[in-house]
Amino acid sequence: MFDIKSFYEAKSVADAVDALVKDPDAEIISGGTDVLIRVREGKDAGRSVVSIHNLQELKGVKLLENGDLWIGAGTSFSHITNDPLIQKYIPMLGEAVDQVGGPQIRNTGTIGGNICNGATSADSASTMWTLEAVAVLEGPEGERRVPVSGFYTGPGRTVRERTEVCKYFLIPRESYEGWAGHYIKYGKRKAMEIATLGCAVRVKLSEDKTRVEDVRLGYGVAGPTPLRCRKAEEGLKGCAVADQEAVAAFAKAALDEVNPRSSWRASKEFRLQLIEELAKRAFYEAVRKAGGEVNA
Repeated sequence: MFDIKSFYEAKSVADAVDALVKDPDAEIISGGTDVLIRVREGKDAGRSVVSIHNLQELKGVKLLENGDLWIGAGTSFSHITNDPLIQKYIPMLGEAVDQVGGPQIRNTGTIGGNICNGATSADSASTMWTLEAVAVLEGPEGERRVPVSGFYTGPGRTVRERTEVCKYFLIPRESYEGWAGHYIKYGKRKAMEIATLGCAVRVKLSEDKTRVEDVRLGYGVAGPTPLRCRKAEEGLKGCAVADQEAVAAFAKAALDEVNPRSSWRASKEFRLQLIEELAKRAFYEAVRKAGGEVNA
């Protein structure tokens, strides 16, 4: 049994916000794969929950008139992976969330919950950073937009207020059109594992596919929050995709922008080794997916 004081199923986002305002002890719940675990462990026991799980307005993927991709916060990982628009425009995100937990978790857990949980190990997080996604929240004061890169404030903490509902995410057209990417999750086993480290690389190549026009490098579990290595990115722009020295320098430069810690999953030193190695592997795979050729 879960120690929950009350359960309310919201009829709309506005209704959910109203319920959260009226009950200062209430917490939002969608898929529940994180919230219910905290309740079971006693961390959030005895609280009220406001469910947005069945709100259709929070589900699905759409291509907007301006070319931006709209991803409902209540969309499950399985639906994201299998959505035709995701597969066509940003398959990297579908591949990343397909590494979350097992099938039951992926069928229930949502992209909004994964981001709003604030965990640096979230498999969607580093990819969403490299996609320059924007989170759209609604609260008592109305709607506001927050770049995912500014969403995290610390381990398990975000800028989302308790009375706010994450409605959807926007992926700008310029962040996926002409780009390709790859996400690597490192864990002690291939399934049902929280990431020891996550690495996401996106590239935009020149027309002849021989040079790097732009690149983005994101990590999870390389610091207290997900992060981007922007200085490392700048160093690789304009370089030939086959320039192994430039790629090695790109991967090594990332070490100056991360702050991993030792934990029971891995030591800081091992994570630093992963940070450097996975950057190269993810880059070369992203180049291959973008149509380039490398000898690495």
